[in-house]
Amino acid sequence: MVEKQTALEGDGVPGASVSVKETFNLDIDLKVPAFSQPCEHVPDIDETYKFDQETTLAILAGFAHNRRVMVQGYHGTGKSTHIEQIAARLNWPCIRINLDSHISRIDLIGKDAIVLKDGKQVTEFKEGLLPWALQRACAIVFDEYDAGRPDVMFVIQRVLEVEGKLTLLDQSRVISPHPSFRLFATTNTIGLGDPTGLYHGTQQINQGQMDRWNIVSTLNYLPREKEIDILVSKFVEHKLDRKLAANMVSVAQLTRQGFVNGDISIVMSPRTVIMWAQNGMIFGDSAFAFRLTFLNKCDDTEKAIVAEYYQRCMGDDLPESSAKVVLT
Repeated sequence: MVEKQTALEGDGVPGASVSVKETFNLDIDLKVPAFSQPCEHVPDIDETYKFDQETTLAILAGFAHNRRVMVQGYHGTGKSTHIEQIAARLNWPCIRINLDSHISRIDLIGKDAIVLKDGKQVTEFKEGLLPWALQRACAIVFDEYDAGRPDVMFVIQRVLEVEGKLTLLDQSRVISPHPSFRLFATTNTIGLGDPTGLYHGTQQINQGQMDRWNIVSTLNYLPREKEIDILVSKFVEHKLDRKLAANMVSVAQLTRQGFVNGDISIVMSPRTVIMWAQNGMIFGDSAFAFRLTFLNKCDDTEKAIVAEYYQRCMGDDLPESSAKVVLT
């Protein structure tokens, strides 16, 4: 709950505060700054989201004290969503940028473009998202940070310092960060490369740059009961049976243990379990939904192992196919 304003917000400085205990359900008597009203770039609130205490405190420190926060962990654990859901409750504008191989330095900084003015074509500099956000009360989240191109990473390195200023050489201009600008990143690895081979396209991160991240939090898979709670809460309207949800989570946990043991090369993330439940609602057949959601992603040599996981947890053999599926 956002409490009454304590300062003016005309300059984009938070003028309200929220209680960590009430808003994030954490047993901590702490208040953090927030904006009194949402704007178009504030994410929507997911009332069913469950907050991890350590990661929540790390992200809140980023918002409250202008710390650069990196959240590391396996795919599907809700790293980016965690940042978004905190921003949503603080009414803090938040923009996500996926650092895939197609994002270039020009995309981030901006470029000259031909525009029409008074019926004439003129060249005008169009700002990229980084200088745009840097000058506003806004949080940027760089997803897949360990997959960014070197030229992009060195651009980001310029603004990693809290007082970091961005120099636009083409414009002979230096941009100072807005007091309410915040910077976050999510990553599957910790900047040292990926020895597992699970995350193709990732690379080692310059350790000089890693040293500029003030806080690094690890968000991995939730405890079993919490993951079941999340799954059930996502499908309150459909009344997902808790026993079925528990069995589905058990299958996911076996895939994760199998991956650690080297038995299989793919794991079920919490996101995958939720998709399995969603597909189960669509097709009215949990086994068929499991095949379409996860089994078909597995290597042929590993499908028998995954089918065994399914049988052990769900109590039924995984059929070769389902011909009785009805869309509901």
